[in-house]
Amino acid sequence: MTTHKSRMLLASALSLLAPIMLVAQSSTQSQSSPAELVKAVIYNELHPSEATTHWKYQLAKEVDGKKELRTVVETNSGSLDRLLSVNGKPLTSAQKSTESGRILKFSRNADEQRKAEQGRRKDTEQCNTILKMIPDAFIFAYASASGNATKLTFKPNPSFRPPSREGKVLQQMAGEMWVDLRQKRLVSIDGSLINDVKFGGGLLGHLERGGQFAVKRAELAPGDWEMTELNVNMQGRALLFKTISVQQREIHSDFERVREDLSLAEAANLLLRQTVVASKNMPTSAD
Repeated sequence: MTTHKSRMLLASALSLLAPIMLVAQSSTQSQSSPAELVKAVIYNELHPSEATTHWKYQLAKEVDGKKELRTVVETNSGSLDRLLSVNGKPLTSAQKSTESGRILKFSRNADEQRKAEQGRRKDTEQCNTILKMIPDAFIFAYASASGNATKLTFKPNPSFRPPSREGKVLQQMAGEMWVDLRQKRLVSIDGSLINDVKFGGGLLGHLERGGQFAVKRAELAPGDWEMTELNVNMQGRALLFKTISVQQREIHSDFERVREDLSLAEAANLLLRQTVVASKNMPTSAD
């Protein structure tokens, strides 16, 4: 075989492989690094779609052993809720009357609504502050995939310098997170403290190693991701050696869409009109 002919055959073979090579190259280029993917996810969480969707849903909440079941209705002016049961027991007639009075009072009191809105904004700002730290606080790695979701593991980034107490907590956490690759949104995140977290050298308090938290979310409407489950289990000591225990569980379920322009007064009427059917127990997943 002449050298010229060999080159021609090689060129022909490469031409057949070219489409495969291009697909492989495209696939490689489209695979973001774990850090880039997380940055995109956090950006989308901080800049959700401007389209607003409001929901009416059931909230089963347990804080330090006390269980409550509530109906929550969202509006542009904040959320309004109605207590249905405590520790699995439906409210008495007197408790129902008190709850109805609380709902009516809030829906008609601008000052209380303003205070609630200020609290909501503060919580949102704190949440956003924590989200912004996540890409820098951890080192991420791809772990596995399932359908359109990808799991990443994370561990503390030794070069991260925490700017706040929340940052100090993140600095000692490791865990995993699932993200939706198509929309680059957070599906779930689980973390645990791998070391004690001390504030003020321990004089101002500390959180103990082994503390855990977990959050699960679901897409309820196109582009609208909502939290469906929250679990927090932290132990430690606060100032003056007071023992602290943060044990909280939430299940958000039975979502029903309500009007985007629903007012607080209309939300109050919706809660007051509903037939109160309190469950004897919390949902199974919260027991």
